[in-house]
Amino acid sequence: MKPYILEQTNWKQVKSEKYEVAVLPWGATEPHNYHLPYGTDVIETEKIAEEAAAKAWSRGAKVMVLPAIPFGVQNPGQTELPFCMHINPSTQIILFRDIVASLNRQGIKKLVVLNGHGGNDFKPMIRELKTEFPEMLVALVEWFKILDADEYFEEGGDHAGEMETSIIMHYFPHLVRPLDEAGEGKAKQAILNGLKNKTAWIPRQWDQVSEDTGVGYPKKATAEKGEKYLNETVSRISNFLVEFAGCNPEEIYE
Repeated sequence: MKPYILEQTNWKQVKSEKYEVAVLPWGATEPHNYHLPYGTDVIETEKIAEEAAAKAWSRGAKVMVLPAIPFGVQNPGQTELPFCMHINPSTQIILFRDIVASLNRQGIKKLVVLNGHGGNDFKPMIRELKTEFPEMLVALVEWFKILDADEYFEEGGDHAGEMETSIIMHYFPHLVRPLDEAGEGKAKQAILNGLKNKTAWIPRQWDQVSEDTGVGYPKKATAEKGEKYLNETVSRISNFLVEFAGCNPEEIYE
């Protein structure tokens, strides 16, 4: 039993501790090129949460990792693909609100959302919920944005590329198809200058952007690269969990 993983613990354990922080992993269910599983965003985020919580717990932080939410917001061109599960942002905030309300009612006033999917946008939701639940302190951690991936990987890309492939090769090697089966992960670029230079933004039309659902060349991935990247990522998240658990919500600014 791991007392910081809700799915694995029990009422006797929970009743005996005063938990300070809940961690909510939130991913998505979608195709990840030909070589990675549909649940990539879920299982990698859940595992990162578990490892970070373990390190934080060993330092005295009373944290609890909630079951991961497996559904996220998808782009046009993805939503039509079989078993690519899309929930609207308006649906997402309803679920999010219910989770926050449950924790607030139970006296657990600190929540960390650990986001593992680029299509999820929690910042406006957190701002909205803060007005409804002013006693709650809700933090957002997007693990894939913490480090500069260029320092760890040779190839760019943000979906089933070298980074994500390396992570799954490290955590779940049995779920990775041989890399010679993977698509190239080539992504077409917008022809509008305003989109190229980020003057404007529109959702990516996924079926026009990628032929294999990947964005990023995956074939230089290794488990060793994934381990190195994850060691630092998990360390930073665990450090934050320790700080967050011990902080006074009314004294977090100097």
